[in-house]
Amino acid sequence: MNIAIVGASGAVGQELLKVLEQRNFSVSNLRLFGSRRSAGCSYTFKGKRITVELLSDEADFSGVDIAFVSAGASVSRQYAELITRHGTLMIDNSKAFRMDDDVPLVVPEVNPQDAFNAPRRIIANPNCTTIQMVVALQAIENISHIRRVHVATYQAASGAGAQAMKELKTQYRQVLNGEQPTVDKFAYQLAFNLIPQIDVFTDNDYTLEEMKMHNETRKIMHSDISVSATCVRVPSLRAHSEAVWVETEQPITTLQAKEAFRNAKGCILMDRDTTSIAPTPYPMPLFLSGKDEVFIGRVRQDITNPCGLSFWCVSDQIRKGAALNAVQIAELIIKN
Repeated sequence: MNIAIVGASGAVGQELLKVLEQRNFSVSNLRLFGSRRSAGCSYTFKGKRITVELLSDEADFSGVDIAFVSAGASVSRQYAELITRHGTLMIDNSKAFRMDDDVPLVVPEVNPQDAFNAPRRIIANPNCTTIQMVVALQAIENISHIRRVHVATYQAASGAGAQAMKELKTQYRQVLNGEQPTVDKFAYQLAFNLIPQIDVFTDNDYTLEEMKMHNETRKIMHSDISVSATCVRVPSLRAHSEAVWVETEQPITTLQAKEAFRNAKGCILMDRDTTSIAPTPYPMPLFLSGKDEVFIGRVRQDITNPCGLSFWCVSDQIRKGAALNAVQIAELIIKN
């Protein structure tokens, strides 16, 4: 396959390089694209140095089979026609096309069939928080239809990019040294703090990040499910966490739920009565950064609702929440 990565120097672009190599993705030719700031830089892929090309109106994507695009919504909108003009499949990691009716929004463990109806040659990668939640929700949906979900997210600095991760480290050092912390990538100091706002507020007082979880979940799961989210930025470095409350049409026991999670694609159940891959009885981002799966724990029945379940899940935002999901979409297309 002839592959391109647009936004190769960013956190997701760098992770795409790792994931493609680690999964031994069939790549005969790899091209990297970036802004004027990153054009000319080079990165190693399978022992070969590849130089980043400038993304411009003169860029030629003819001959490229799949382009992974992770350079922001404005770049995706500007260059989508150029990228797909000669038949290239564009797997886009931004919010630009997610809710367009003629662009599938795909999580392979949940709605793989949607990937094969892409009339614009664009497939959208969902928001990171949505991806890890729907992978878990699908296990429950297979038992009983989910009516509504309440979710509180605990989103690491990685969700705001590589520079945000660097800023968090800098802030910790500055605060501990008695210095004024640098605040640039976040609205407020994140070190030793929580920020209950991710993205801008909408007219209903939910943030855009919170509304993404509602709208994207319904599209991915082809469901009338209602999702109410509160999204919080927390001072951890990498991997997002979510506390999820689910109401189903029929009661589901804790044992049924655990068995469903244990057997679900892309899920790993971490429980007190199971063998854990980490030295804890429940998922924590400290131990699960760099992992591929959605890790689920603290599964219990909601004592306020006979049809309710509660669980906790953690997943690496840069991997399953972005790069890995995109590569899995490409693998799905190639396999079929």
